[in-house]
Amino acid sequence: MRILHVLDHSIPLHSGYTFRTVSLLREQRALGWETFHLTSPKQGRTEADLQSVDGLDFFRTPMVPGATDAWPLLGQLRLIAQMTRRLREVADGVRPDVIHAHSPVLNAVPAIRVGRELGIPVVYEIRAFWEDAAVDHGTTREGSLRYRLTRALETWAIRKADHVFTICEGLRADIARRGIDPAKVTVVPNAVDTETFQASQPPDAALKRTHGLEGKVVLGFIGSFYAYEGLDLLIESLPTILESNPAVALLLVGGGPEEGRLREQVARLKLDAHVRFAGRVPHKDVNRYYDLIDVLAYPRHSMRLTELVTPLKPLEAMAQQKLFVASSVGGHRELVEHMKTGVLFEADNKDALARAVLDLLARPDIWPNLKANGRTFVETVRNWKNSVANYKPVFERITRSEARA
Repeated sequence: MRILHVLDHSIPLHSGYTFRTVSLLREQRALGWETFHLTSPKQGRTEADLQSVDGLDFFRTPMVPGATDAWPLLGQLRLIAQMTRRLREVADGVRPDVIHAHSPVLNAVPAIRVGRELGIPVVYEIRAFWEDAAVDHGTTREGSLRYRLTRALETWAIRKADHVFTICEGLRADIARRGIDPAKVTVVPNAVDTETFQASQPPDAALKRTHGLEGKVVLGFIGSFYAYEGLDLLIESLPTILESNPAVALLLVGGGPEEGRLREQVARLKLDAHVRFAGRVPHKDVNRYYDLIDVLAYPRHSMRLTELVTPLKPLEAMAQQKLFVASSVGGHRELVEHMKTGVLFEADNKDALARAVLDLLARPDIWPNLKANGRTFVETVRNWKNSVANYKPVFERITRSEARA
């Protein structure tokens, strides 16, 4: 079977989106399928129209700047037009059995158009709704005209695709509430590569010294600094944590649009001596930073995006047998069993976050069970082989149907 994936962006860029993509592609190839990959202009400028990264070849869509790119909706319409032309060209060359479009809907619209033209079945995989991501990024507000138009386009794409995949039950339920037959929607849940993420190792003493963490109990976060991640709440909770445990230090690894505001917050609260910003680190070094952290924190704020969408980070923590606390948003509740695989606390409550951290640090007797249960969960349930197996019956059915037609 030949699958043409239509993607927003890919490696060598690093994000939860690209890591999920690579895992899906490798497991699909392990099934004996051929995979081909096209990215949108949002990949940015690349050296060639076909780029090989870590053994995977990616067709790129060149950026063609236009006067309307910065205008709401008009820039997106230009992107759809560029993507449609490039997808038609690539599909003509590789002749796939299935076009597999991934979020956002800007990729689904070209896929549906080209699929209908060439008689190729199209599946649409929703990792988050574009309109909700736009709210978090501050480019629109919930209920605005742009929000409603984007939601309508998303629903149109769901109806027109031959099948829909999504990453969690929260998104599946939202799709069903749009009047979509639940049988048309299959969950391919987020998972983790248990070979890549092994049990955490003792911290690197030199790296610990570099960041001034010797003798510290390290509370940490590794990832992109987006508003929905709730890192502002984590910083706000730190004075309460320090009152009870002055040895705690907060390590923030990564970067993103919120970094400036977070640094200002640390300075305003006079926490500079207790917070370390490590910056972005090479992917090969990420595990070394995980090893520095005693308790990971995932304090996501409650909003549509976080209530509906499951993240990867708690699964990665479980695979490494790390202790962690996580806010009780829907995306976390779908992954984490409180006091069995992790610790949940009331979302958007800084005092609840502080209590969760302090209570966990005060109970070393429960640490071995939390670590073992988390590892067992990802090994037996949330691994990529199990997740990717959900594609097989759908792809076989829609390609048989197309052949009969």
